[in-house]
Amino acid sequence: MSEQLQTTPSQTVGPFFSFGLVWPDGPFVVPEGTPGAFRIGGTVYDGAGVPVPDAVVETWQADPDGRFDHPDDPRGAVRWKDFRGFGRSATDPEGRYSLLTVKPGPLPVAGGAVEDSREAPHLNVSVFCRGMLVRLVTRIYFPDEEANAEDPVLTSIDPARRRTLIAEGEPPGYRFDIHLQGEHETVFFEL
Repeated sequence: MSEQLQTTPSQTVGPFFSFGLVWPDGPFVVPEGTPGAFRIGGTVYDGAGVPVPDAVVETWQADPDGRFDHPDDPRGAVRWKDFRGFGRSATDPEGRYSLLTVKPGPLPVAGGAVEDSREAPHLNVSVFCRGMLVRLVTRIYFPDEEANAEDPVLTSIDPARRRTLIAEGEPPGYRFDIHLQGEHETVFFEL
């Protein structure tokens, strides 16, 4: 008698999600004591406005000169000592995350029609959490940047929703809350 195979039920990321994603120096894009370093953090909220205690927030960014710590960056190697460009922070039981970083420089617009066009300084962000099989991708812009007014990505967003991509100054750094759904949902991008 042959056994008939059945389709398995769909899966979600379960309770062991954080075991493979968290490491001790993950929240340090730069080491403590780096000149110009600051903390950026906030809270990850679900669609009901409840903090998410088991999310992971990752960032990827350019250094203050606008270069990435990656061999494919055509502008050359990063010149900042101990700058890795990547950060990862798990949320705590109250849904809070925090990263130590430096402000990135502006970036040239890929394939931009105007040679001097630039993207405003920003952090690229990925959010992972249980119940999501695909990461959510967004950006964090800084509130004190004149270049925000001309950034091609930020200006392509409905003006009423742009604020969801701009951090708030919160000495000694910035606050950026992430709303996964609901009335205050953060703008996320399809890749």
